[in-house]
Amino acid sequence: MSPVEINASFHNEQEAQEALHKLQALRVVEVGGLNESGLLTATVDESVADRAMRLIEQVGGSISSDLM
Repeated sequence: MSPVEINASFHNEQEAQEALHKLQALRVVEVGGLNESGLLTATVDESVADRAMRLIEQVGGSISSDLM
C-alpha cells in the first residue's frame, strides 16, 4: 500500500493535539505541522487512511487529502 498525506486544520491547538495523539495510536508513518496554529499533516498507510480521516473529523478537524 502506498502512503497518503492528509492535511488537516483545527479550530484550536487542543483539537490538533488530540488528533495528533490519536493518530499516533494508529501508527501513522509521520505526523507534523504546527499544532499551536491548528494545522497538522499526517502521512498514513493507505490501509488506515479512512480511519485517520474519520478520527480527524471526530475531533473537529477539516481535511484536505489526495483521497478525497
